[in-house]
Amino acid sequence: MNYRINYTKEDFPVAELENKAWDRAAAVTVDKYWSGEAAPKGRQFKAKLLWSETALYVRFEANQKEPLIVADKPNLASKTRGLWDRDVCEIFLAPNREHFREYFEFEIAPTGEWIDLGIHQMPDKRDTDWDYASGMTSKSIVGKNKVWMAIRIEWKAFGKTPKAGEIWPGNIFRCIGKDPTRGYLAWSPTLTKEPSFHVPEKFGEFEFVK
Repeated sequence: MNYRINYTKEDFPVAELENKAWDRAAAVTVDKYWSGEAAPKGRQFKAKLLWSETALYVRFEANQKEPLIVADKPNLASKTRGLWDRDVCEIFLAPNREHFREYFEFEIAPTGEWIDLGIHQMPDKRDTDWDYASGMTSKSIVGKNKVWMAIRIEWKAFGKTPKAGEIWPGNIFRCIGKDPTRGYLAWSPTLTKEPSFHVPEKFGEFEFVK
């Protein structure tokens, strides 16, 4: 799996979900569950990514044909632990291709709630940096049968700024609904027996282009 992240010369606020810069971003449709099984159209979503000299931009456009599973009183002031137990879109990114088991996790909910984490996924255990502070900003809009969610992350959060032609491993996900029909969608299916996103061996590639 390969996604080419196009470059934008101008930075813009995360709240500008219709900024013209997004016209330059390629859209990828995520239409499969983590297992590789096809997901119903009402749960599918599209993702667009852009990069500038300052930040990474990610925008999700998700079909929403069922009731939202979100917090009654969302917290937008700080990261929300357990956000993955409700409706979210996620992106994992490893800034060092040779150390792809060390990556960052960013989630956003239809409410605008968010969480950012540093992850080291080893064969037998996972170390999580709960205190990781990326400074990410987020914006969500809920429409009729559709949800738009966007995040902006400055490069200082990754400890480096990518160069054109550089490739970062990673993956894109969505959690939607509730048990027993909860869905776990993945751009690059992880193919585990039970739903799991933390499988760096199944990461796709994000290529930065100008």
